[in-house]
Amino acid sequence: MIHQSEMPTLILGGTGKTGRRLEERLTVLGKPVRIGSRSGRPPFDWNDEATWEQALDGVGAAYISYYPDLAVPGAADAVGAFARLAVRNGVKRLVLLSGRGEEEAQRAEQAVQDSGADWTILRCSWFCQNFSESFLLDALNAGVVALPVSEVKEPFIDADDIADAAVASLTKDGHIGQLYEMTGPRLLTFAEAIGEIGKASGRDIRYVQINPREFDAMLVEQQLPAEFVGLLNELFTQVLDGRNSYLTDGVERALGRKPTDFSDYVRDAAATGVWGGVK
Repeated sequence: MIHQSEMPTLILGGTGKTGRRLEERLTVLGKPVRIGSRSGRPPFDWNDEATWEQALDGVGAAYISYYPDLAVPGAADAVGAFARLAVRNGVKRLVLLSGRGEEEAQRAEQAVQDSGADWTILRCSWFCQNFSESFLLDALNAGVVALPVSEVKEPFIDADDIADAAVASLTKDGHIGQLYEMTGPRLLTFAEAIGEIGKASGRDIRYVQINPREFDAMLVEQQLPAEFVGLLNELFTQVLDGRNSYLTDGVERALGRKPTDFSDYVRDAAATGVWGGVK
């Protein structure tokens, strides 16, 4: 009989910022993985419950990252239904990627806790990689970043720290029943963060504060889907209202080390040429 630790780990959102990093780390450790996505084999789709059971078949644990974000209406219900199905199918070890200061995310956390799973929750601040692997990249390369955020400070977290915590939670003892609220070691405004990126990349990048209506119009002009426009507006105007402007010890508790500083992330990202500007 195959021991559960030798069975594949299902990584939902396996092509995303944290899922991709988790897959790389588990593979290096010789741990089998299964990518949960619409293009996966078998496919997984959050909007089609008929795909869930087959994706869970034969796996020993699951990393749950909800697309597009736990802040969207209905996310908690979907995550809870998936967690209960996983437990019924014998997949009790679940690690949930969650977000700070989001009511729907905390409902999803509770749903996983109530499912009967052996759970770990990674409740994370704003990802550093949103500047280099997300919608902010185009604006940075154009030289002007316009957002509806004032002087609110955020403790940006490196996605590599999150992936390391996920690996530890899935492969080592002592993490079951733990909620790790994960932040970077320093608070910065978006203007300060963009200033560090400009300095490291040797470019003049401006930050401009705009109002939510202008932000919506800009996103629509960029042809983002309507659901993303609403989601980003909510994140920038509600979640980034100062409620998360404090540091936590989640990285240290999970990994026994300090979190990665934003300046270290910026140095490494700049070295790849990702912020080289418009060509």
